[in-house]
Amino acid sequence: MTAVLKEPVTHPELSPFPKIDDYGFLSNCHTGALVSVDGSVDWLCVPRFDSHSIFGSLLDREAGSFRFGPYGIDHPTSRIYVPGTNVVETTWKTPTGWIVVRDALTMGRFDSDNCVTPHTRPPTDSDASHMLVRTAYCIGGTVEVEAVCEPALDYGRTPINWQLEAGRRRATGTGAGVTIQLESDISLGVEGNRIRGRHELHPGETVYIALSWSDKVETPAHAIQAVAAIDATVDYWRHWLGGARIPDHEFREAMQRSALATKGLTYMPTGATVAALTTSLPETPGGERNWDYRYTWIRDTTFTLQALHWLNLDWEADEFMQFVADLEPTEDGSLQIMYGIDGRRDLTESFRTDLSGYEGASPVRIGNAAYNQHQNDVFGAVLDSILLHTRRSDRLPRRLWPIVESQAECASKIWQQPDQGIWEARGDPKHYVSSKLMCWIAMDRAASLAEIRGDEKLAQKWHVTADDIRKDIMARGVKDGVLRQHYDTDALDASTLLAIMFGFLGPTDEVARKTVDAIADQLTEDGLVLRYKTGETDDGMSGKEGTFLICSFWLVSALAAVGEIGRARGMMDRLLKIASPLGLYAEEFDTSTARFLGNFPQAFSHLALIEAAGRLVVADRLKEYV
Repeated sequence: MTAVLKEPVTHPELSPFPKIDDYGFLSNCHTGALVSVDGSVDWLCVPRFDSHSIFGSLLDREAGSFRFGPYGIDHPTSRIYVPGTNVVETTWKTPTGWIVVRDALTMGRFDSDNCVTPHTRPPTDSDASHMLVRTAYCIGGTVEVEAVCEPALDYGRTPINWQLEAGRRRATGTGAGVTIQLESDISLGVEGNRIRGRHELHPGETVYIALSWSDKVETPAHAIQAVAAIDATVDYWRHWLGGARIPDHEFREAMQRSALATKGLTYMPTGATVAALTTSLPETPGGERNWDYRYTWIRDTTFTLQALHWLNLDWEADEFMQFVADLEPTEDGSLQIMYGIDGRRDLTESFRTDLSGYEGASPVRIGNAAYNQHQNDVFGAVLDSILLHTRRSDRLPRRLWPIVESQAECASKIWQQPDQGIWEARGDPKHYVSSKLMCWIAMDRAASLAEIRGDEKLAQKWHVTADDIRKDIMARGVKDGVLRQHYDTDALDASTLLAIMFGFLGPTDEVARKTVDAIADQLTEDGLVLRYKTGETDDGMSGKEGTFLICSFWLVSALAAVGEIGRARGMMDRLLKIASPLGLYAEEFDTSTARFLGNFPQAFSHLALIEAAGRLVVADRLKEYV
């Protein structure tokens, strides 16, 4: 494959790549797809989130795509999620008529063990069908519909070989150890390595095309079955969302979409949650800050558990907690900072230099070298999650207590050592304040868990260590009344907002208020929060970043925690306005271009939205009793 773009794009308006926020997200809780505004599937890895892509034009315009829509028309009239679902519905107007296209990674009834992506968690009544189903329905006039399916396997490295069957209504493609099947009621033809078909739709007529990567599931034989498959998927998502506690509030829709995005990024077979659907979408336009986020970060556990329990999604919370309990620790008993969605430890990073990268941003990374970094925040994330889960379920599961002991002991031994910090800096280790804070959380939560278990001696021991960490942070991590990034700098870092959110500092504490004000005043661009200033931080990388959306939502939560409800609400309103047209968020937002940066959709951003919205909802409800 020859990449079509080798130089970074300096004028985004001239880019052949769609804007990140123009993509719609589909999911079957085993993998996900990104559908561009023009109807092209530009990202799909099968059968799992972390598999090789079969459609990868998100990262190189020649790395495979699958378009289904009106011939010669690229801009739809409207595009929405079918309410309460992860099914995208697009309405198209052409010079001759109107059609509605629905796209879904379909869900079906669970009836046997899944051989494509085996379960380690107890399966529910529904599971992935391992199919992408697309339908087009004519609502007026006549419209010529076109399907162009051109997979490029192994991230675009290997073209596919097609064989037509069933009177040109079915095609089987093979290559790179992958077999896929395409079925449609449109007559199909082979053009090189792509399948193409066209059909003129008339009022009331429906056509479909379905792509499957499992020989255990039959693809729809006609449009009625295709429509039924999507309808069943709509029912699945609505039934699932019906179990969530979404308050009747102005933030209701944002919370629902964030809940659906988080569920969509969950790998159902193990209960793990990927940080994002994609790899190597740049944090710096045309730069090198490009990472593979298709893995599970242990630090995300506490934010995930908080959001899931707040939404009353206790089943998903327990699934994720059991995934954590199954993980293999390192040689010293600690957990890695991240794992594969199947629990594997080795996430060796490699570069794909044959790919242009999104808008010329390189390198494209597969794997993530940060998996073997030393980060001291992991212990606090795990133990805060276990305490939260224990209080919610009114019991401390026996299989979790050994994790409590091992992580508390690890934290007590290493909290005085420098590390790479929450942002996985690739520079020299530092005494990051947020890492010390998370070690305090580890010891504080471990002590609470020991008390719940009735072990007062151990609880007292861990409380003493927690007090030592607190004194160290306040003595060495505070300058001019403000928490700093690490002990040897005056630089600010948005991660210190966690001190307020996790109760290290109380809402009336002067350091809490000064830290919140300093970040709001000095660590923002156009009102949105940077995680840190790259010119003041040795993170081992070059280039400037955009504002970090999770940090902006953290500031909303911190402002609410210290009683600044008006400021918190103002910032929340601003953040909701910059959501994508479909209500999704990436990792960063470039205020100079009003465009998303980084991997998409980003679980961390949506989890932080849920917490921030929850705090404001609670504040509004409390007003009713004053």
